[in-house]
Amino acid sequence: MPPLLTLLLTNAAVSLVAFLLLWIVSLRIKDVSFIDAWWGPSMALLAWSTFLQSPPTPHALLLTGLCTLWAARLGGYLFWRWRKHGADRRYVSMIAHAEKTRGWSFAKTALIYVFSLQMVLGFVVALPVQLGQQPGALGPLAIAGAVLAVVGIAFETIGDWQLTRFKADPTNAGKVMDKGLWRYTRHPNYFGDACVWWGLYGIAADTGLGAWSLPGPVLITFLLTKWSGVPTTEGRMRKSKPGYTEYAARTSGFVPWFPKKV
Repeated sequence: MPPLLTLLLTNAAVSLVAFLLLWIVSLRIKDVSFIDAWWGPSMALLAWSTFLQSPPTPHALLLTGLCTLWAARLGGYLFWRWRKHGADRRYVSMIAHAEKTRGWSFAKTALIYVFSLQMVLGFVVALPVQLGQQPGALGPLAIAGAVLAVVGIAFETIGDWQLTRFKADPTNAGKVMDKGLWRYTRHPNYFGDACVWWGLYGIAADTGLGAWSLPGPVLITFLLTKWSGVPTTEGRMRKSKPGYTEYAARTSGFVPWFPKKV
């Protein structure tokens, strides 16, 4: 395995090239919304870059395999959603605001606010799949982490599937989804995401060096609960869904739990 600094610099260079290519694509189509679909695959790319620079250890196989499975499912779903619904109004508003208040061009705003930011955040979140591919037999922590990651993938997959079916029914227009997993948490997809990365961290920490990748799961949990996940979704839902306040009052905000009696 190459020295740690060499490994991380190589991975950063690989990620930078990929993001720059996608930025060029965004300039041609004048839309950056597809970048959400690259969030998962960008981290799988880092896992594979590490894997190709290192011996195929049990931890490497497990981390790369689970990260790839998670990324393929999430990336495919978000790409389908982008193709179906078009430009994301969050990005449209962000770019319009920067152009109006700062006088920035579409290219500059997209590069700084969208592609560069997501590249840096993704690199930190993906630290477990970069630092954890070390030699050694799988221990109890790695096995527990793998189970948690699989549960997380299943949880967010089922949650997204249930929500997609709900929205596809015209009779549910304007209603709040409160069935299935959505009965026990307002954000099963975000909770599943957090489980995936804490599980991958467990596998990584089993190697010793991987324990230093703790900023990864901490950052993704912060992003999901305090920044771009729950706050953004809840703000939009409270404005657009008349029954969302009542739903929020009885339903757990993140960790699944039985509904309260309101």
